[in-house]
Amino acid sequence: MANLNAFVAAVSSGSVTEAARLTERSQPSITRAIQELEGVVGFQLFYRNGPRIHITPEGVQFYNEAQRVLNGLQHLQDRAAAIAQAAPRPFEIAAIPAIASTILPSALGQVEASLMPHKFLLSQMPAESVLQSVAHGAAELGVTSFPLDHPGVDVLWAAEAGCVAVVPESSPLARHKRIKLKDLAGVQLIATSNPFRLRPRLQELFAQHGLSFVPGIDTTASLPAMAAARAGLGVAIVDPVSAYGCPLQGVVVRPLSHTVTFRFAVVARAATPVRPVLVELSHQLHTVAQEILPDFRRLTSWGAIKKSSPPAQKEKV
Repeated sequence: MANLNAFVAAVSSGSVTEAARLTERSQPSITRAIQELEGVVGFQLFYRNGPRIHITPEGVQFYNEAQRVLNGLQHLQDRAAAIAQAAPRPFEIAAIPAIASTILPSALGQVEASLMPHKFLLSQMPAESVLQSVAHGAAELGVTSFPLDHPGVDVLWAAEAGCVAVVPESSPLARHKRIKLKDLAGVQLIATSNPFRLRPRLQELFAQHGLSFVPGIDTTASLPAMAAARAGLGVAIVDPVSAYGCPLQGVVVRPLSHTVTFRFAVVARAATPVRPVLVELSHQLHTVAQEILPDFRRLTSWGAIKKSSPPAQKEKV
């Protein structure tokens, strides 16, 4: 494990010298540790040019896994300390960027202080990774967007709201109360680039109305798309949680004339009891989302019709 820690420190800090300082070890010991790790994994982790190092493509992939392992060990140590001190047990929450940077911090702030551990981990990751993290028990609670096709998770609650257009204040479109698709014909559009989520639905909608979808900037999250719109690089079409939950100066948010739904859900590991603090957090997430989203709608079905239930109750996917 010391070799793994040396590798992660070198990647995170960008040099063997800094990794040695951060881990309170000597430079030669860090170098040896990385070389030993390369011997174990069977591939080169760094390109070396004298004292300088550059991570290899294989090293990048391995780093993500190594970091996850070390985070898990730290989480285990925190749990052990909490048990020893009879303190609230730490937890990890996994969420997509749209949620992690908007309603999740607000909801956490509403949870009763006596229920909260002194330390917890909030991990921001793609929707697919949220499901995997919760299903495998790395995170106890997840907030993700649809689709929710994973047998390893249960849904606490799910909701939807319409995606919106984010327009520079100086744009003529800012005067519209609702933006029609024809208003966007030929306009450079900014949207998230995931080919299986928002973008294909936008392209299909434009095609159905005989309009051309003009892609401008692809982003991996909604907040950069909104910032690009503020800079005058086009009109961003983004999820409503980001637009309303983290408003930016210099832009206006307008609903679309044709609804493009953003569906999201709070999930927990299948067949696993949910701790009271996380039940309360689920409830607060529901409350905050309902407050900030003008067209928030609680879902009672996803894939099959299911009976509606309060935020704290689990429903099988």
